[in-house]
Amino acid sequence: MNLVNLTINNKSISVPKGTTILEAAKGLNIKIPTLCHLDLHNIKMVNQSASCRVCVVEIEGKKNLFPACSTLVKDGMIIRTDTLRAIKARRTVVELLLSDHPQDCLLCDKNTNCELQSLAADLGISEIKYKGKTSSHGIDTSSYSIVKNLDKCILCRRCETMCSDVQTVNVLSGVDRGFETTISPAFYNPMHETSCTFCGQCLAVCPTAALTEVNNIPKVWNALSDKNKTVIVQVAPAVRVALGEEFGMNPGELVTGKIVSSLKNLGFDKVFDTDFAADLTIIEEASELVHRIEENKNLPILTSCCPAWVKFLEHQFPDLLDIPSTCKSPHEMFGAIAKTYLAKNMDIDPENMVVVSIMPCVAKKYEAARPELSNEKAKDVDIVITTREFAKMIKEAGIDFNSLEDDDFDNPLGESTGASVIFGTTGGVLEAALRTAYEWITNDTLDNVEFTKLRGMDGIKEASIKINDMNINVAVASGLGNARKILEDIQSGKSNYHAIEIMACPGGCIGGGGQPYHHGNLDIISERAKGLYKEDRSKKIRKSHENVYVQSLYKEFLGEPYGEKAHKLLHTHYHKRATE
Repeated sequence: MNLVNLTINNKSISVPKGTTILEAAKGLNIKIPTLCHLDLHNIKMVNQSASCRVCVVEIEGKKNLFPACSTLVKDGMIIRTDTLRAIKARRTVVELLLSDHPQDCLLCDKNTNCELQSLAADLGISEIKYKGKTSSHGIDTSSYSIVKNLDKCILCRRCETMCSDVQTVNVLSGVDRGFETTISPAFYNPMHETSCTFCGQCLAVCPTAALTEVNNIPKVWNALSDKNKTVIVQVAPAVRVALGEEFGMNPGELVTGKIVSSLKNLGFDKVFDTDFAADLTIIEEASELVHRIEENKNLPILTSCCPAWVKFLEHQFPDLLDIPSTCKSPHEMFGAIAKTYLAKNMDIDPENMVVVSIMPCVAKKYEAARPELSNEKAKDVDIVITTREFAKMIKEAGIDFNSLEDDDFDNPLGESTGASVIFGTTGGVLEAALRTAYEWITNDTLDNVEFTKLRGMDGIKEASIKINDMNINVAVASGLGNARKILEDIQSGKSNYHAIEIMACPGGCIGGGGQPYHHGNLDIISERAKGLYKEDRSKKIRKSHENVYVQSLYKEFLGEPYGEKAHKLLHTHYHKRATE
């Protein structure tokens, strides 16, 4: 390895050739402020446009200042990051950004989570020194999931990197010239008229409030205050390992019991675990998988839990619409069961029941509005809020989350297995399905339930599982760019898989667009995954088909798995969508 020797702030370091000044400084624990820079090292993707110039440093012997994020080190370099000249230059850059930025911080959805705001505070900026001109592109509220406020765009291009390079959706790019330049869909088209999948990865990395989720909190408060409504809530598995971050806890720390307590304090009539519906999903999906393997048709089967990836398929690969599982996602299955089986058990008119989903995902808001996911009288799920919105509600209510006692989910739709918990991380859905499919096909007990080859943050993972005399080839993809690679192989006939799990967000639901902001630090996502596997190992039952409450649901209400009634309530269909 060729090493380069250099000095930063009088500290010597040797780094590999090709290292940037910013990376070298991190090796010395020297902080250089950044704004447009985004290093998604776990998925080997860097936003390195060097457009903001916030990270400029001095290099001895050079007249100009240089951006640390894109300047490669050279042997013998002597660098200063802390000179008055560099600090003043950074401050001027941020002051100029603020001069063109709306001055509504207290009312902004990203208040206290805005990187521009934090940077201004770190640089000691206490006044708007320059008077600029705020653009007037307006706010796009056309979709159910994402709000786009171009007036707050600072041209960092992080969202463009995520949308085009990581997700390969290519909805966001530079539009117009000069002062009017911004990052937007072509011709400033509304988001709902584009091939956007609403995965929310753009807003997960946006440093300001140019991209945020649609706020459904008022709808929940209104429902809770309506005495004529029975309001029930379900919580996705990925929420329990991320919500604590909003209250100062470490990523991956399990707060399942506190979640239940807080929801009961907020006034929900019943609190359920989406994990129950995840077990239900596995019964249907594993049945479908076994059926297709036996029939040797419509393979590989593709998981359908992620609405963003499903919409991606509908736009980009309409010729493959016959191979995804027809199963609804778990939270939609829960809604369908709640509005039928549960409503009848509680002697409630389904029209007076409000189902709220707390999800790590902004695409779930769009999914709940799909016309295919409704019965004759109402939608399966009425309101979706994200993990971040849930945290805001807890804070609005003045609940001391950290001191809450643990509580248990309600039944009969609250009990779950370890298999359902791992739905929240990449590889978890397929692993859960294999735990059940293996036993159904072989009629033998699966003692080692952990399919470790399907775990980890790699964008594509593969494994071959021997079941009886057959090798079942499976794959896992997280991130739509990786999904595209696998789907193109299927189109070209190169694929020999029987089952494939696809999640739109890198890392799966734990990295969803509605989770607490990780600001590009994907190590946080890895810690969340560890939390889910920890809960899986703590469960007495780790296979979905052994959930006695799910078994009772089939016996009392649904009939045979993958049967007529199950199909009516728990399955859906897809259709071709236009591309940009």
